[in-house]
Amino acid sequence: MPRMSKFPLLLASLLALSACVQTPVKDTVRICDDRGCADRPRDHASFDPRADEDPEAVRRQAALETLARKDPRAAYDLGLRFYRGDGVRQDSYQALRWMRDAAERGDLEAQKAVGRFYLTGLEEMGSDPQAAEKWLGIAASRGDEEAADLLEEAREAKRSDVAYRRWLGHWRGVFHGYWFTTYPYRAYWRHGYWYFY
Repeated sequence: MPRMSKFPLLLASLLALSACVQTPVKDTVRICDDRGCADRPRDHASFDPRADEDPEAVRRQAALETLARKDPRAAYDLGLRFYRGDGVRQDSYQALRWMRDAAERGDLEAQKAVGRFYLTGLEEMGSDPQAAEKWLGIAASRGDEEAADLLEEAREAKRSDVAYRRWLGHWRGVFHGYWFTTYPYRAYWRHGYWYFY
């Protein structure tokens, strides 16, 4: 009978035992950033969006949203604030949502704004001359001269894609600049309430 080496048997026993032993899990993790490295607890949260919230700003926004549901002028203001990121997180989707809400409830400035947003496009949203024509037509029928001028631009855009792209390349930045600097708010916050001018 051949003699077996004890080495393979010993190795197999050691491997079996090592599989049964669990390595302890560290309670910390090493996090490095531009200030250096540090060991932090595994359950450490490095980003808490609520930590950056200003309670007064949250209260102002909630009050304006409540008012915007009742008054289209406030909905216009809220849309403009979302567009600019003024007192709220900048959000073009919310800007258009609130502007359109005000426009649907008959606010002339909001109707013109929604028409302009559709004419020039809004950030990731491309332009839609047909929707622009609808909203600018409503505002122009109410006697707004600026809307009437923009309505002609929307109609021209539907007729000639090449001319429209040229027009858009020139005017898109101008219109977006107007939204940041020219168009005024209608309400202001004082003593815990929104007041209209």
